[in-house]
Amino acid sequence: MTDTTRFQGYGVLVTGAARGIGAAVARRLGEEGACVLVTDRDGAEAEKTAGGLRELGVSAEALGCDVADRASVEAAVAYAVESFGSLDVLVNSAACCTVDTPLFEDGPDEAWDRDLDITLTGAYRCCRAALPHLEASGRGAIVSIGSVNGAQDFGNHAYSAAKAGLASLTRTLAGDAAPRGVRANLVMPGTVRTSAWEGRDDELAAMRSLYPLGRVGEPEDIAAAVAFLASRDAAWITGTTLTVDGGLTAVNTGFHAAVRRRGDA
Repeated sequence: MTDTTRFQGYGVLVTGAARGIGAAVARRLGEEGACVLVTDRDGAEAEKTAGGLRELGVSAEALGCDVADRASVEAAVAYAVESFGSLDVLVNSAACCTVDTPLFEDGPDEAWDRDLDITLTGAYRCCRAALPHLEASGRGAIVSIGSVNGAQDFGNHAYSAAKAGLASLTRTLAGDAAPRGVRANLVMPGTVRTSAWEGRDDELAAMRSLYPLGRVGEPEDIAAAVAFLASRDAAWITGTTLTVDGGLTAVNTGFHAAVRRRGDA
């Protein structure tokens, strides 16, 4: 059962929150009592998501925010503080993933730069702008959305490098922010059913056998992990990566299947 008071009085800013994981995080924290600023580069979609949350009784505001632009990020942080009276939680969910070229050497600089600028440097910009306010709240927490791509090879060179960098940034930031009373952690999802997979149901169905728990993830699975790390239930946890991947990176299902086939032969 969801605790409707765990984030009562909290001001929360979520990037990339118009849809998918970011939207699920905004809903989960809002349902647990937080005032949530839904930000996204697409401000109109952010407002739609915030409007839907308000219909559910969630206290939600929306603002267009491009994490690739420092001024836009600083304006979003200032808006959250002004609207809610404090900023207690920052969730870095904004990301960009460009499809790889068939040959590695044909990858354009522009695609590499864009993936890193939004996924990694964007989170850096948000943390930099938010940190003084998170410190002032006395209970500040940063939760970033990583990926199993940052730990193993699942393709997408630039996106994977950015997610690996985000895990490293989380660790170094945790050390820097701890004396200031701010925690920083990362959630590392596996495949999650979002709009990025729209029209690709066959691929998602084929992936089920790769996951020991027998399914791909849902945005709500990730939102639950974020809510834990952002809450005082995780008050003694910082600098960690919480893997939420249905067992994908812990269990080699392909190996086990091959061994079983050999045994049956």
